Order: sequence, then structure tokens, then C-alpha cells
Amino acid sequence: MKIMREDTLLFIGDSITDCGRDRNDSADLGRGFPLFISGYLQTSMPKKRLAYINKGIGGDTLSDLKERWEKDCLESQPDIVTLLIGINDVWKNQDNKHLVTESERVRFEADYRFLLKSLHQRTDARVILMETFVLPYPKNRMDWRQDLDPRIQIVRKMAKEYQTEIIPLDGLLNAQGIKDGFSYYTGEDGVHPTIAGHGFIAKAWLETVLNKKIL
Repeated sequence: MKIMREDTLLFIGDSITDCGRDRNDSADLGRGFPLFISGYLQTSMPKKRLAYINKGIGGDTLSDLKERWEKDCLESQPDIVTLLIGINDVWKNQDNKHLVTESERVRFEADYRFLLKSLHQRTDARVILMETFVLPYPKNRMDWRQDLDPRIQIVRKMAKEYQTEIIPLDGLLNAQGIKDGFSYYTGEDGVHPTIAGHGFIAKAWLETVLNKKIL
């Protein structure tokens, strides 16, 4: 994927993307991976004069994102879109002790396809999909896999169908967590990244998009 001069990079999703941004300040990128990516690119590509937008909203499910997609994504006419969404769909089911149904999975795929199809039809944006993820700390997060894993497969299917970049965060973070400890990357809930977790996500993004190793 090429990053061109004056490209606008949009990061959109839930709280993992949001990461405490000031929603009244359009320039605020929050305290997570969008900020880290921006810092690296601004340092390494100063002549490109890139613009950055964070449109993550904590608590959003995929259907919530679909409702604001026009305003928060399409109207911006972004050049590069990074999408990470889906863990709240799983979390809400777990909180309600609800087993995911086949109709929910079908709707999840339809909504995800809506986002990508509209991007394809309305913009020339290059797209990076990031797998949603959960780490097995606390241990009961293993119960989430039955709901989460089919959604990850849907994201992979969409990446192939729409020829997007894909970053397999679930596998990457779990593998790194085995080495360093799961809570080192997602704290006490297995979902929300620590600073190290956000750094890892930013590194994975940069290595995928720039096609080179980042120290």
C-alpha cells in the first residue's frame, strides 16, 4: 500500500481506537495506536503532509458504526481507512449470557459488507481491516471464542472479497501474550490495550502498510 502526499488517514471503530480522544477536538487522536502511528509517520515522512482523523467511539457495536458511517467516514472522503470493530458485539452477548445465533452472524457479515461496499462505491480509499481480538486473561475470556471466532472469519472473508489489507491482531497479540504475559498487552479485561498493547498494534499496522520491519 502506498501512502501518498496529503493523504487523509481515518481510524474508525470502538474504544480501542477511541482511546480517550476529545470528541470536541477534531485534531485529537486519543492516547492509543492512531496517535502512535501518526507520530511515526510524521517523523519518517514529513514531506507528505499527511492528515489524521480518529473516529473511534467507545462501546460501539458494528451496527452502531453502520449508523454513523456516512457522517464519520464517507463524508470525510478519506484516502486510507483503518477499521477495527466487533468486540462489543461479543461482549454484550456475554454480559447477557446470550449464545450467538446464526442470524446474528449473517447480519454481522451483511453490515460489515455494507461498510466496505459503500467505501468502494463512494471513495477511492485504501482499506486496512484489523481483526478484533480477545486475550485469555481473565480466563473466562476463553468462553468468548465461540462468538468471536466466526466474526474473525467474516473479517477475513471481507478482506479477500474487497482486496483490502488485513492485520491478524487476534493471532498476533495472543502469540505475543504467550511470551510476555497476556495482561501486559490487554490489562485486566483481555480487550483494552495497555500502552504496550497499543504500541504493538501500531507496530503491526506500520509493518503491514510500509512492508518493512519496525524496531
